[in-house]
Amino acid sequence: MSAVIDDHGHAGHDHHHGPAKGLMRWVLTTNHKDIGSMYLWFSFCAFLLGGSMAMVIRAELFQPGLQIVQPEFFNQMTTMHGLIMVFGAVMPAFVGLANWMIPLMIGAPDMALPRMNNFSFWLLPAAFGLLISTLFMEGGGPNFGWTFYAPLSTTYAPESVTFFIFAIHLMGISSIMGAINVVATILNLRAPGMTLMKMPLFVWTWLITAFLLIAVMPVLAGVVTMMLMDIHFGTSFFSAAGGGDPVLFQHVFWFFGHPEVYIMILPAFGAVSSIIPAFSRKPLFGYTSMVYATGAIAFLSFIVWSHHMFTVGIPVVGELFFMYATMLIAVPTGVKVFNWVSTMWRGSLTFEAPMLFAVAFVILFTIGGFSGLMLAIAPADFQYHDTYFVVAHFHYVLVPGAIFGIFASAYYWLPKWTGHMYDETLAKLHFWMSFIGMNLAFFPMHFVGLAGMPRRIPDYNMMFANFNMVSSIGAFMFGATQLLFLFIVIKCIRGGPAAAAKPWDGADGLEWSVPSPAPYHTFSVPPSMEELHEHRTGPKHE
Repeated sequence: MSAVIDDHGHAGHDHHHGPAKGLMRWVLTTNHKDIGSMYLWFSFCAFLLGGSMAMVIRAELFQPGLQIVQPEFFNQMTTMHGLIMVFGAVMPAFVGLANWMIPLMIGAPDMALPRMNNFSFWLLPAAFGLLISTLFMEGGGPNFGWTFYAPLSTTYAPESVTFFIFAIHLMGISSIMGAINVVATILNLRAPGMTLMKMPLFVWTWLITAFLLIAVMPVLAGVVTMMLMDIHFGTSFFSAAGGGDPVLFQHVFWFFGHPEVYIMILPAFGAVSSIIPAFSRKPLFGYTSMVYATGAIAFLSFIVWSHHMFTVGIPVVGELFFMYATMLIAVPTGVKVFNWVSTMWRGSLTFEAPMLFAVAFVILFTIGGFSGLMLAIAPADFQYHDTYFVVAHFHYVLVPGAIFGIFASAYYWLPKWTGHMYDETLAKLHFWMSFIGMNLAFFPMHFVGLAGMPRRIPDYNMMFANFNMVSSIGAFMFGATQLLFLFIVIKCIRGGPAAAAKPWDGADGLEWSVPSPAPYHTFSVPPSMEELHEHRTGPKHE
């Protein structure tokens, strides 16, 4: 409204155009760039906290017979590490990238629902305050694994489980509101001439991710509400004694959980689909097939959940269905990998930090995909289930997948966010240390897993000692390296060579048509696709 009222004489109204000063700028902001930055910082803090918990886990497993922490506390660490990394590090990072970049990429002035945007961010520190407070309560924090299987999370849970349930509810509300905002923004605020099939792939993957979030977050809310009822209100959803079934929990949880793992990877697919063409200096190969592949992955993610439960005794026809459905997901994923490789094929490649992380993403994510195919084979999964092979698999998908995707995006867009170029030498050092540390940490887990080392144990047989030692050293290396990333980012914010509006040669899209750093308000007048075309090719000559 104020835009209409203040139309007469702008001289006295300059204060409307910049952010408020001080703390309240951040508390009350409705600006997508501010909120995106807050999500990203929140996510990095959660990443360091969840990572420090992983360091406790790896220290305990450095040698057999060590007892650095009590076994009960070890279980709290495995649980909290998983919860914080999934709900606190990966998801908020992608929401932060979405907030910052989607309006810039589609030529929107802001997100469609800016006040709800503010609320969905501020729910997160509240949720995490609740979650972390459980560690200081009598009986300790959640100790039942990040999948919180009943009856461990109901009958045998510590008292603090109720706080955990409320924290999950708050995170779910935040995610649903964020997703509604993304859908509303993409469907309503695109610049004239930007049809759906002209959107950057990051926007497409986020649109599909947002629909996944809206579909499955209520299921998570439902399953934790059933837990709450079982714990406090005498129901028996998950208790066989009262006619319930603990396997019901697993069905409902994984019906949420499997789409959730695609929620954590699809935005990375989109970011990498922007980065690889930029540093290959040629358009993305197979744009349309990428969009359809993303949709296919999202659809299939709803019909594969029982592959997490091959060992609970589902009927063999069910095992066969879920086995083949899971293998089918490899097809659209393979289409994506093929398209990324084809984009690089005969391109003029340069390997700046974003490209290094993107290429490592493609290679290592593919390795994670292969171990996933092995796990999908039902009879083989009887051997792999609940061993370190599973841990190796999902860390090969999540660390090089989600985390490397976030690093690639951060380096790619930092010049646009800060107006400065980051230190390329340090960034390359960060990449190589992360790459080596990550492989040292997680590759040996395949071996100990195949040899039969179970998950979530604070101690193990002598035969697994050497690989665990290598794994712990790799984990410490990977963890320590992330402090270098923090240093690089702060150094880039504080100064450095000025970044051009388009710092990357082959970069393409509306976000590179605004100055660096991006002004507080962008696209007050919607840009047109013709302007974007001129931006790419230079003005047309009559």
